[in-house]
Amino acid sequence: MIKVLIRDGEQIERGLKRFKRKVEQSGILKELKKKEYFEKPSEKKKLKTKNALNRVKKKDKKVLKRPTG
Repeated sequence: MIKVLIRDGEQIERGLKRFKRKVEQSGILKELKKKEYFEKPSEKKKLKTKNALNRVKKKDKKVLKRPTG
């Protein structure tokens, strides 16, 4: 559970901003969106393979862009 203590004289907006940052860093929203609907195991595997392929392509692009010296 995430807690944010508002200090004396601190604005509520400032505390809310800190709370949002902590929620984002903890990954709660990402997990919530992931569990929003059921995903079959075959779909999970397909998505995982697709993401891995995209990572490899992105890495290859970076390697090709490097200047040879």
